[in-house]
Amino acid sequence: MAELLPPTDVVTVAERSVEVLRLGDGTPPIVLVNGAGGPILGWYKVLPALAQRSTVVAFNPPGIGRSDPPQVPQTSAAVVQALRMLLQAVGLAPPYVLVGHSIGGLHVQWFARRHPDEVAAVVLLDATAPADVRALKTGQPQWQRLLQSLVDAIGRRHPFGEVEQAQASADAIDGAGPFPPVPLVVVSGGRPMPGLLMPRALQAIRARHQAALAAMSPLGRQVIATGSRHFPQMSEPALVIRVVLEALEHGRGVDPGGSRIAGSNREEDARRLWPPT
Repeated sequence: MAELLPPTDVVTVAERSVEVLRLGDGTPPIVLVNGAGGPILGWYKVLPALAQRSTVVAFNPPGIGRSDPPQVPQTSAAVVQALRMLLQAVGLAPPYVLVGHSIGGLHVQWFARRHPDEVAAVVLLDATAPADVRALKTGQPQWQRLLQSLVDAIGRRHPFGEVEQAQASADAIDGAGPFPPVPLVVVSGGRPMPGLLMPRALQAIRARHQAALAAMSPLGRQVIATGSRHFPQMSEPALVIRVVLEALEHGRGVDPGGSRIAGSNREEDARRLWPPT
């Protein structure tokens, strides 16, 4: 599978090694943020097409591939701090089109709320909502929680990992400030999960949370990936490519340094460029 991607580089960020892949040329850069434990390879179906239109960056999170293991808890705040340093190290200036999958969506939400002037557009791929983290604790059957504990014990999951820090990340996002008025697309998997993996009631709750994510921005919209569950970038790459490139084009109207576009109100101009449907 490694031959599906060009060679990667290893960049030193805060004295830690990070494996990174940079392709293409153009602005704003597209930054791909993996789900928990997800490797760069998970983007192989969308990377070439995106790189034809702009610079694209993907990276392996701590402990994956040639990236050093985590030395601090991987909360969204810590992940975003390291990501901004990585982007600086590879010479990419904001604003960015942020694409977050699964728990990577938590990190992207934190990034957009804490650094709104560095964000041109956001795409969330079946992303975790802060409310999902809380719902999972109360809605997951007891046998699933016990099974997960057993899997974690056998797999020796790192205590600093993103999943272990998800509650702290979710709580912090609530107080991280408003989501900026930038183009936002929430791509939600439309195929139901097997009931044994996720109870129907919990799936219904999560569906409501997905719709709420799209409402974070006045320029937000939701797209249902009818042929996908949790990995639309794998099961419907053409859809993901189209959505990201649309966000890229509309995000090009965002002024990276302040709250105005072309001398006008940022939100009003962005709404003209990106009329939600």
